[in-house]
Amino acid sequence: MQGTHEPITVVIVDDHRSFGEALEIALDKEQDLRVIEVVTDGQAAIETASKEHPDIVLMDIQMPGVDGIEATRRIHEEAAGTAVIVLSGQIDEIALARAIQAGARGYLKKTEAVGTLADAIRRAHRGEPLHTSAEVEESLKRLRRRRAEDGNLAQRIERLTPRELEILQRMADGDTPEKIATELGMSKHTLRTHTQNVLTKLGVHSKLDAIVAAIRYGKVHTVDVTPDDEEEEVVDLGPGETLEPDQS
Repeated sequence: MQGTHEPITVVIVDDHRSFGEALEIALDKEQDLRVIEVVTDGQAAIETASKEHPDIVLMDIQMPGVDGIEATRRIHEEAAGTAVIVLSGQIDEIALARAIQAGARGYLKKTEAVGTLADAIRRAHRGEPLHTSAEVEESLKRLRRRRAEDGNLAQRIERLTPRELEILQRMADGDTPEKIATELGMSKHTLRTHTQNVLTKLGVHSKLDAIVAAIRYGKVHTVDVTPDDEEEEVVDLGPGETLEPDQS
């Protein structure tokens, strides 16, 4: 831990370097804060925390490779004295619970005012909680409930027959019921029966919910879009315009 008269050292982790650097400029205006590094992935965050021993790490939650939750857990275990505050474009109680379980001191939105974020850094540095015990407990309850539901859904997915999974895959591919029934050699009535059986087994209310669940657990696959299939959008910013942070 740094001396009381020394600035609080901060490492910023965000896979969009432009956002991390903009945040660095804003925080460096606070006399008692000093950003010592901006990194763009979870593994680099772990390595930097182990080497530099910053007081605070501001951690993006969604990144390729090692994500923010896993990086938080590793830093909590391996870099004693470093507090992690998780940042994200979207905040919910499940994410808060996952962050707290991983060892984060708290969880804030990227859109918070710089003054609010700076105050949270100071509080975390002093060892103060950023959320009330009631907020944390409620979030943990929701996380436990979500995990139980996910476990049940994973078991239900395994009950689907190969034919039912084939039907879901064709639905995900955008095939019409008429095409599916024809190519699988069944009547529309039989197809509807298979579809209803899928909904009943999974405990969902729509074909879309069934497809999403099957994709989530790797039973149905979507076609990846290659870079050549997408056109890059160029945004021309005029004077005084700013970019909103990504919603990861």
